[in-house]
Amino acid sequence: MTNPIEKTKIQLMPKKTLLIIAIHILIMIAVISINDLNYSAKVALFAFLSAMILWVTTKFSAGWVAISLIAFIILMNAAEPDLLYNSLSEKVVWLMIGAFIIGEAVKKSGLAERLSLFILSKSNQKDNVVLGLSSVLFTSAFFIPSTSGRAALSMPIIKQISQKFSPKEQSVLAIIAPVIILMSTSATLIGAGSHLIGIGFLESTVGESISYIQWLIWGVPFALVVTIISLLVIKWLLWPRDGERKIENVQHKEKIITRKFQNDEKKTMILIFFLIIGWMTESLHGLDIELITVIGAIIFMMPNFGIISWKQGMNAVSWNLVVFVAAATALGKVLVDTGIVKWMENEMIGVLHLFVGAPDWLIVLMILVVTVTSHLYITSHTTRAIVFIPGLIIFSELIGVNSSTVVFLSLIGMNYCVTVPVSSKALLLFYEEGEISYDARNLVKLSVILMPLYILVIMLFYFSYWQWTGMQL
Repeated sequence: MTNPIEKTKIQLMPKKTLLIIAIHILIMIAVISINDLNYSAKVALFAFLSAMILWVTTKFSAGWVAISLIAFIILMNAAEPDLLYNSLSEKVVWLMIGAFIIGEAVKKSGLAERLSLFILSKSNQKDNVVLGLSSVLFTSAFFIPSTSGRAALSMPIIKQISQKFSPKEQSVLAIIAPVIILMSTSATLIGAGSHLIGIGFLESTVGESISYIQWLIWGVPFALVVTIISLLVIKWLLWPRDGERKIENVQHKEKIITRKFQNDEKKTMILIFFLIIGWMTESLHGLDIELITVIGAIIFMMPNFGIISWKQGMNAVSWNLVVFVAAATALGKVLVDTGIVKWMENEMIGVLHLFVGAPDWLIVLMILVVTVTSHLYITSHTTRAIVFIPGLIIFSELIGVNSSTVVFLSLIGMNYCVTVPVSSKALLLFYEEGEISYDARNLVKLSVILMPLYILVIMLFYFSYWQWTGMQL
């Protein structure tokens, strides 16, 4: 006779599996019914949506899911095998390899411990430590013009500080760090490459621009408010209620903070200084941020001069995460290559054209709905700007509104990318990293609340502070 408990387990397990299969069947039917897409595009769209579902609803390894669906696309003759092979040549892959190596060097040099203990020494309350860490991450947006660069440099500090927190709290810290980095991006014109791309389109198309100072006036207050809201929502939604509120007092480690800087620490600070200069002057020397990061990693591992050895650098790289990022980026890239993104752009812009003569609040709302949700199907921040900004400028000219305002609102909207790990390099760096990581389902849970709040805050800013400071449609 079957044990009632075993019978219950047998009944429960297939239900979830059947539900996932049913969702896949519905998606397949929906995708097949889209007449404007060719065969390759339909297969690619189905694979991408399948990946989203499996990442969120199952405990399958994210890397395994991504690689499997890339193989599926190839086996279905929707793409060439080069889709898989070339995935490891993506810029983001080399950026992450370099970032992990630099992070390990910062840790080995002692700088991470020094800064971590400095933050910890200011208070023995966990809330205050998290606030101090968030302040450091927010400030970094003014000096490091790359979300992935900020995430890379913050990782060793997060790991050091997280040792004073419980495992559940550590997983929340792994979300707090990249979310604060992403929300602070809107503070400055150099906060993201997409800002410069958008302004470039604006200047070349209609001869208008947004200055660095004007962006600061509009961006800093908004970024500060939305960062604080994000931190409060994360703490309310995800932070364990039953955890200890205090941490071990680190005042007795004051000697580590006040001691003279060691040679490795000085060398690391000098190298990081030049890295930041390299990142900030990308437009002058023409070298990609990714290449500069790899060059920095090479110098950090240089024999007889570097901070760590080649072996230490290679061991520091989370190869599991690198393979996942390569495959996930390829999944996003195939959406562009097969024309899915272009089709979505046309559908979106077509809807926006219906709002000629509509009131300001409706125009702003529609622009935000399109741009804020764009991270769900265009995983690259830069690609989102390239795809949408030209169309939105044309849209602004068509309905007779200020193109500069439309571009600014659109770029701020595109900065939201907190729903799935693949939508941001900063989120990817902390996803399945090993020592400190988060559950993708928590991101979805967070975004259900944070996304509408983000849109609401932009609306409130537009109809109050931004209009008072000269922004008009």
